[in-house]
Amino acid sequence: MKIGVVSLGCAKNLVDTEIVLGFLSGAHYEITTEPEQADVIIVNTCGFIEAAKEESIHAILEMAELKEAGSCRGLVVMGCLSQRYTEELWNEIPEIDAILGTNELDLVPEVIEKIVAGERVWAKRSELFDYNMPYPRISTTGSHFAYLKVAEGCNHRCAFCVIPTIRGKFRSRSMSSILQEATRLRDQGVQEVAVIAQDTTAWGLDLGTNIVELLRELAALDIPWIRLLYTYPTSISQELLELLSNTPNLVKYVDLPLQHVAGNVLRRMGRPGDFTSNRRLIETIRTQVPGVTIRSSFIVGFPGETEEDFGELVRFLQMMRLDHVGIFQYSREEDSAAYDYPDQINPAIKELRYQEAMSLQRQISAERNQKLVGQQLQVLLDYPSEESDLVMIGRHRGQAPDVDGVVYVGRGNLQSGQMTTVLITEAHAYDLVGEEVETREFT
Repeated sequence: MKIGVVSLGCAKNLVDTEIVLGFLSGAHYEITTEPEQADVIIVNTCGFIEAAKEESIHAILEMAELKEAGSCRGLVVMGCLSQRYTEELWNEIPEIDAILGTNELDLVPEVIEKIVAGERVWAKRSELFDYNMPYPRISTTGSHFAYLKVAEGCNHRCAFCVIPTIRGKFRSRSMSSILQEATRLRDQGVQEVAVIAQDTTAWGLDLGTNIVELLRELAALDIPWIRLLYTYPTSISQELLELLSNTPNLVKYVDLPLQHVAGNVLRRMGRPGDFTSNRRLIETIRTQVPGVTIRSSFIVGFPGETEEDFGELVRFLQMMRLDHVGIFQYSREEDSAAYDYPDQINPAIKELRYQEAMSLQRQISAERNQKLVGQQLQVLLDYPSEESDLVMIGRHRGQAPDVDGVVYVGRGNLQSGQMTTVLITEAHAYDLVGEEVETREFT
């Protein structure tokens, strides 16, 4: 029996998909990347913001059509959207044959057996999925790169966010389970591991340890690149910065979602800091970790955001000139504290602010990239370009997968998973173009 899987949303959700694929493979199901050929299709949904919910619904309905037009005999829906809106999906989309949430990853094979036998299955349980168990996992990101999820859930109560409602309280995986998985990844030839959680820097606080201790242990495994994503502003310690600065295989890259810089907006968001504290934090990171790349994300159009507040954000972007920035329009989410806030911002104003901030950051990114022309950078090659077989796409240390730009390199004899030194010859707003200087393949 062939199983097709559609995975939506963030990297943390993708790890869940890979765990499900491992369970399916262990149950001797055949995995196909062509939904049209699948006997059963699984959609792992995202339910974070309105655009993600719409994308998930569209994917469910599109896969449902294959029950008539293709070989599909069953449709399984799981993940954040179905955890959040179980009853609505169950009642309003009868094409769904089985519905699970975020905690039933190991139940998927037996659920498939039931729906093939003609049952319609609602399979949700109250227990949280145990990420410490030695679960199987099949990579969807290639043999050279992998995400390493070190915790689940979140204890922060940001007013715009429903993740704690969907995923539960923050809970760290044990260090031993993380190191065992990281060792397996290294032994499989993985060149880069991205350490992720909803708040990665909170890892270990519920276990009596901390993220610095974990990163020390991971670095000792000699994985070439270890990248830390999803950090929290108040958790960037001096000890962490010293470790990033002095440990060669810890990538000098800080992913720091600030969300805003105007103090009154941050207070309404339930977030720490203000313009001055965030400026000092960026300056401290740059001083303590020379050559660091900093990425952040910001929300425009949060309820009550004034023109003056937005002006502070623009001034911050101009002053700090961050390497990578994501700008998002506020999404009003049911069950979030901000849903009932007064002074909701007109969508047209949100769009204008979004476009202004993005335009500014695009210019900043282009200027920062231009400074890399003529430099030689180590690049990890990800995959051939879809547009030309003569071009490989890779990333230097300052580029995280999926969210940052890439480096285009003439292919020659280059293959995915190789490290190569690239002379940067051309710069664009987000991406770079270069020529191979030398290639080294890790074994």
